[in-house]
Amino acid sequence: MIDIKFLRENPDAVKENIKKKFQDAKLPLVDEVIELDVNYRKALQRKESLQADKNKISKSIGGFMAKGQKEEAEAAKAQVKAFSEELAELDKTVPEMEERIKTIMMTIPNIIDPSVPIGKDDSENVEITRYGDPVVPDFEVPYHAEIMEKLNGIDLDSARKVAGNGFYYLMGDIARLHSAVISYARDFMIDRGFTYCIPPFMIRSNVVTGVMSFAEMDAMMYKIEGEDLYLIGTSEHSMIGKFIDTIIDEETLPQTLTSYSPCFRKEKGAHGIEERGVYRIHQFEKQEMIVVCKPEDSPMWFEKLWQNTVDLFRSMDIPVRTIECCSGDLADLKVKSFDVEAWSPRQKKYFEVGSCSNLGDAQARRLGIRVKSTDGKKYFAHTLNNTVVAPPRMLIAFLENNLNEDGTVNIPEVLRPYMGGKSKIG
Repeated sequence: MIDIKFLRENPDAVKENIKKKFQDAKLPLVDEVIELDVNYRKALQRKESLQADKNKISKSIGGFMAKGQKEEAEAAKAQVKAFSEELAELDKTVPEMEERIKTIMMTIPNIIDPSVPIGKDDSENVEITRYGDPVVPDFEVPYHAEIMEKLNGIDLDSARKVAGNGFYYLMGDIARLHSAVISYARDFMIDRGFTYCIPPFMIRSNVVTGVMSFAEMDAMMYKIEGEDLYLIGTSEHSMIGKFIDTIIDEETLPQTLTSYSPCFRKEKGAHGIEERGVYRIHQFEKQEMIVVCKPEDSPMWFEKLWQNTVDLFRSMDIPVRTIECCSGDLADLKVKSFDVEAWSPRQKKYFEVGSCSNLGDAQARRLGIRVKSTDGKKYFAHTLNNTVVAPPRMLIAFLENNLNEDGTVNIPEVLRPYMGGKSKIG
């Protein structure tokens, strides 16, 4: 959510930003919110003026009565009554105007960074850098579910009976590998100075609307029936929510946290959930990283965050590349975003395994996360998030890149301590 003062002073810049995101249907919202804001501020001034006049006249009534000036007293009473009726109407309309302004401001997209490439959708995202040499083996690489099934590592049929499509049972060494990757990612981030955290896996609606756009919320979140609670789609939601309505001392910044959680997603509009795979699913586990920092530090932290993911995958000998999301592929709260994609030997192409985002002060403004400087001034923090690793999607890349022709899977040295010393599974 952008600052309404910025919108008042720079309406053309806000409209141009909307055009860059190819959301022209939102252009009328800028003029609407400006008009609403003018009327809202006038109504507030009128309310304050009426209240002052009402108090002044109310005090005069006693004086009139004491002097026997009944006509003047009755006239004053009538005036007080008229003021009270107008105040009552303003007490109703002012909050309605305020809520409408807030709704519009939460719909208008954040101002994107000038470096973001302009494009309509993810087909126009831009490759930045490749890390490691993508290899296609001499033998045919099976579909990831087949690799897991041959290792007795997955049971999709039973999961479908129990919960439906988009769920799975991981078994044996594949389940152990899944946990090993999560544990290794946790320690990897702790070694990089991040504080480990296990957050709540459910959050209230005010946190949901604070961390994401309405469109994302509708497409992703599962609502707990009868309660003001949602299952998290990523631990970033509850990790940023941890700072809601807080004033952080500037000297304690940056706050760097890495968190483990299960994640739950509706995957609405995903064109169906795969029956024989774990690429797009309703439930998975993830290691995440978030940063709360000073505005001037967020570009530096953005670079550090996506590099962490690249370094993690390269430590397991998985080739990856970074992709910059174009303007049309950025969610409304994001200022800038990189995807990290891993190489798939089977598909002979890269696919997304993580996403790094700088959200500027959008989440902080929505959630009331402010920083107090040493001179006592307060300002909104910047927030960033990035996927460390998200199995089982990451397992697809792992299994394909470490598969041997005989069906066994190599275990990179960094994971062996988490796998009981095994160098292979099969």
